[in-house]
Amino acid sequence: MKILAVNPGSTSTKIAVFEEERPLFEKNIALTDAKRSAFTAVLDQLDMRCALTSRALSEAGFEEDSFDAVVGRGGLLAPMPSGTYLVNAVMKDYLREAPRGDHASNLGAFIAERFSKLSNCPAYIVDPVSVDELSDIARVSGAPEIARGSLVHALNQKAMGRRAAASLRKRYEECRFVIAHLGTGVTMGAHDRGRIVDVIGAKADGPFSAERAGGLPVDAVVELCFSGMYTRDELRRKLLSGWGIVSYLGTRDIREVFKMAEDDARARLILDAYVYQIAKGIGELAAALDGEIDAVILTGGMAHSDALMELVGRKVKFLGDIIVLPGENELESLAAGALRVLRGEERAKLYPTGEYA
Repeated sequence: MKILAVNPGSTSTKIAVFEEERPLFEKNIALTDAKRSAFTAVLDQLDMRCALTSRALSEAGFEEDSFDAVVGRGGLLAPMPSGTYLVNAVMKDYLREAPRGDHASNLGAFIAERFSKLSNCPAYIVDPVSVDELSDIARVSGAPEIARGSLVHALNQKAMGRRAAASLRKRYEECRFVIAHLGTGVTMGAHDRGRIVDVIGAKADGPFSAERAGGLPVDAVVELCFSGMYTRDELRRKLLSGWGIVSYLGTRDIREVFKMAEDDARARLILDAYVYQIAKGIGELAAALDGEIDAVILTGGMAHSDALMELVGRKVKFLGDIIVLPGENELESLAAGALRVLRGEERAKLYPTGEYA
């Protein structure tokens, strides 16, 4: 069975063709600033991205009507249970309105559907960032007007949970993990036998990351909001891409941070604080699972740094086994979700209810 996986990002469209689990082809189709600036809204880019994808497949020798499934990265949808979802009209309508943000990942369902029609095969998305499986107790924030929610790297976290479980000769649904996705944003999940029952999110709490602030002292944030220093939109941009490591050191590259830290006391302090906050977050979620965990899993782009993994590992080794699985692994994880349905190991779900199709 051949599967086409598509992961649209803000500056590129990543595609891959898999035969079962075996990757046959992968390409990162870069989008120039000029190409992107020609469009006002993200969904306006659909035809352009599909044309570039068709060309890449053709140049690699793949017929665009030869797939058994096409799977796209899920966008900023309403809170939903995890799983592999058929692309449907309700999903597309929500993504067109984009109440949770006009993000490039919102294109995933539309691109998948476009190519699935050519092959007369199903179109899927798998475990978008809006997967929300929090326990009732985890939703209580301390302010009745505000409930805690989940916005997390569910796709990679769940895929790496399954991989780690297999290495332990268990099923993911039998394991308890704390999984830390360390990338441009940091998210962490307490995985309890197949469900992410508590999270530390990239936009709300937890450690700062390469360009995000993480959790901040609320009273200071309130003062900043009313200081006149920033508009609402400017402050949102700072929270999502203008603070974190880059605001202290002028770089998002962890390799450069380690070099700077060799002879710069301030850089060393920021690096140590980054490690410290990651370890605190992992410990917090281990407590959410009563300390009864099979392993701590470290994944995401930053997990490629052996030096960083060594520092984090030292601080959390008291929790037990540490499994490092570097990378975003998004295309592989998307294809795996579709393959589980094609093989009958899982049933596809319907958006937004999560009921089986």
